Amino acid sequence: MRDIILFSAVSIDGYIARTNGDIDWLSNGEVIDYGYDDFYATIDTTLMGHTTYKQVCTFGEFPYPDLSNYVFSRSEVLATDPKVQFVSGDPVPFIRELKQREGKSIWLVGGGQLNAVLLDHKLIDTMWLFVIPVVLGTGIPLFAEVDAETHFHLTDSKVYPDGTIKLVYQLKPQPAANGQT
Repeated sequence: MRDIILFSAVSIDGYIARTNGDIDWLSNGEVIDYGYDDFYATIDTTLMGHTTYKQVCTFGEFPYPDLSNYVFSRSEVLATDPKVQFVSGDPVPFIRELKQREGKSIWLVGGGQLNAVLLDHKLIDTMWLFVIPVVLGTGIPLFAEVDAETHFHLTDSKVYPDGTIKLVYQLKPQPAANGQT
């Protein structure tokens, strides 16, 4: 079974973007290798919400043309883009089936609403969070409102020279209905 990895930057106060979707606060002018290229080599698929997709499209050329890209939307009216497959409706059954296919790991690009849905259904296997030393005060949270408590354990951490902290969490095995794991 393929793993779903949430690989995301987040502000100290838990936001992944400004309220308008802007991520200008991520760049401080320094060029630091946070392990992105190594991570990218382990994936072959991305998942993102429609709002995140629209934000990614503002960066210029689509950044993941060599991957299988799925964009989720509650709307039936979706744009066309040969680099992505649009999926409407409940993402959970689609993603459960996708995890069963052969391939590398799957990158959950975001945003907060899709992150929350996958978290509630225990579909996020690993989180690579890069805590950027900035407080935004308001914005789009890493997870929109979640319904279920989910436990992870820390498997790796690193402090970078710019003050960014990498935290890698693995989903803890969930107790079975009879109390066994």
